[in-house]
Amino acid sequence: MKKIESLKRLIILQLSLVGILLQVGIYAFAWFQIYYPLVLRGYQRDVGIKFYFRGHVLILLVYFLLLFFFMQMYGGMKIGYLKAGDVFFSQCFSLVCANVISYMQISLMYGWVAPVVPIIYVTLADIVLAGVWTAGCNHLYKKVFPPRKLLLVYGERSIDDITEKFKSRPDKYKIEKSIHIEAGTEQIEMEAKKGYDALVLWDIPVEVRNKLLKFCYGDSIRVYMMPKIPDIMLRGADQLHLFDTPILFLREYVLTFEQRFVKRTIDIVCALILVVLASPFMLVTAIAIKLYDRGPVLYKQVRCTRDMQEFYILKFRSMRVDAEKDGVARLASKNDDRITPIGKFIRMVRIDELPQLINILKGEMSFIGPRPERPEIIAQYVEEMPEFVYRTKVKAGLAGYAQVYGKYNTTPYDKLKLDLFYIENYSVWMDIKLMLLTLKILLKPESTEGVDANQTTAMKKTDMK
Repeated sequence: MKKIESLKRLIILQLSLVGILLQVGIYAFAWFQIYYPLVLRGYQRDVGIKFYFRGHVLILLVYFLLLFFFMQMYGGMKIGYLKAGDVFFSQCFSLVCANVISYMQISLMYGWVAPVVPIIYVTLADIVLAGVWTAGCNHLYKKVFPPRKLLLVYGERSIDDITEKFKSRPDKYKIEKSIHIEAGTEQIEMEAKKGYDALVLWDIPVEVRNKLLKFCYGDSIRVYMMPKIPDIMLRGADQLHLFDTPILFLREYVLTFEQRFVKRTIDIVCALILVVLASPFMLVTAIAIKLYDRGPVLYKQVRCTRDMQEFYILKFRSMRVDAEKDGVARLASKNDDRITPIGKFIRMVRIDELPQLINILKGEMSFIGPRPERPEIIAQYVEEMPEFVYRTKVKAGLAGYAQVYGKYNTTPYDKLKLDLFYIENYSVWMDIKLMLLTLKILLKPESTEGVDANQTTAMKKTDMK
């Protein structure tokens, strides 16, 4: 099994490197045929910048590293791990990012704005190549590596949710059999030895789970486990040694002074830059909203940030003026008839979020953090899930871990776990990474979907011990 997994990783890495090198080849053609002659001549100069062999190698190496960085960041190299469509989308986004930076680099060397049409052609050729490469690699992956055969072990919680998620990836996973913990650990262990590729432990009691984990560890069986709240807390623990005894040390979570200073500096700088860049779009949006129904442009709503402190979040109004005339707090749902035509557009492209830059400058929010919820919604969630208030251990954010790795309609319990992953593993680099990943998420339509009706009226009871 270990040899197969190592071979799989090696093949995926080789395929990814081949794809990147082909993209570099397209860029190299444009560099030598179009852009280098311009750089050599220079803008309104008799002599520009002359490159020798090592200089050309450096230019292409920088482009290769840019592509590799963005592909790694956005998942363009995760053949077999992500859906083919997601890999292709990640490839396209990575190529656009790398080409924009490279174009700016060429313009600096040229001494003026370089012709933009060639880099557009390069990007289009890259996208076509990415589509062919993704389809070919995905087909090869399916032929060489069949889906993993899984044994699902479950308890009292319904397995409909998790089975549907595994069924969405039939090329990678196949649940061969489901077995209830009432069968007993001995029976489950005997079943696990019948040639399954992995066990899925779905919300089972800790005592049973620990026994099965030890068994799987001893027999080198792969495990997919749904973590509980304490499991996520332990990820942020410090490891200590009391003489010869290892200890995990958990403390009340707080950012250090240095972390708070860097985070606040990033917030202020990025918010100021975005306010300047987005001001034309904000002006047009404000005029469109006002002309549509003569109602207010901005929408103020009480939200909660760190330590449950309340503040007024600012958004461009995307719903009717009387959207909550009955006074009942409700999340936006799919095909919500309260959303205006203009509101649908600005929600789709996320323009409605831009006024929150003012909240960030005021210090009420950060760029990255758990999304701020309304006090009434938090109160509803806390009735079934007291741990939901753990999200308020850090300042609320314009975007966050749950938005990048989840969706708008992800269940509250899963949102909590995603946000706790962020809180317990915080670093400045994680903030930067999430900001870069948010750029990709903004272009995916499912990130703006509303919740299903049953999510706004009921909470699934979950074992959180």
